[in-house]
Amino acid sequence: MSTRRGMPRWGRLGSPTMTRDEILHRIAEVARDKLELKVEVRPETRLVEDLELDSIRLLTLAMEVEDRFEICLDEEDEEGIVTVADLVDVVGRKLAA
Repeated sequence: MSTRRGMPRWGRLGSPTMTRDEILHRIAEVARDKLELKVEVRPETRLVEDLELDSIRLLTLAMEVEDRFEICLDEEDEEGIVTVADLVDVVGRKLAA
């Protein structure tokens, strides 16, 4: 059985059949649990301006999203992410690939 950071593949939390709302909910969980954000995370929320994420917290978010969904965000993906909706779209595309 293949693992990533000790997590078995069958334990994957992200699946290609996840809806946008499910992806958004899981990203919001990451924001609450790992970044300790108290604000509501909505699709139109901007990561830097609204959530006030600095480079360290953006990196933390990216790493946690990668772990949570078992995906790999490329530098090209990250450059186009401004809002939570952008992140949801990228995660959805990665899960479907």
